[in-house]
Amino acid sequence: MSETTKPRILLAEDDEAMRIYLERALVNAGYEVVAVDRGTAALPLLEQEKFDLLLSDIVMPEMDGIALAQHCSELSPSTKVMFITGFAAVSLRASREQPNAKVLSKPFHLRDLVLEVERVFSDAQDLSTVG
Repeated sequence: MSETTKPRILLAEDDEAMRIYLERALVNAGYEVVAVDRGTAALPLLEQEKFDLLLSDIVMPEMDGIALAQHCSELSPSTKVMFITGFAAVSLRASREQPNAKVLSKPFHLRDLVLEVERVFSDAQDLSTVG
């Protein structure tokens, strides 16, 4: 990833206020964000465009974030996955079914979200420079 291209994030969050809040924070932190209100809306974007990170709520109508992440790993294996959720039991299921995905539990501070996203990208960069 060169300095001139912003990391691209696909944000899937069904709660409109939360989606706007998260999108604004990530854009202000220097990321390019495409936001959708459900997993089924994210699928065609994953097929047609390249994203560096899928940031998804877990509990959503039509398709939950875990199913979306499974499709993402098939469609775009290089895309990192990070979940946000307000449900502890769902968080455990996500950790079991998507062990490489980071899970951030609500409520969280926007600063924590941005730090975790930065960590996902720096970890990916560290891996790409090893070897």
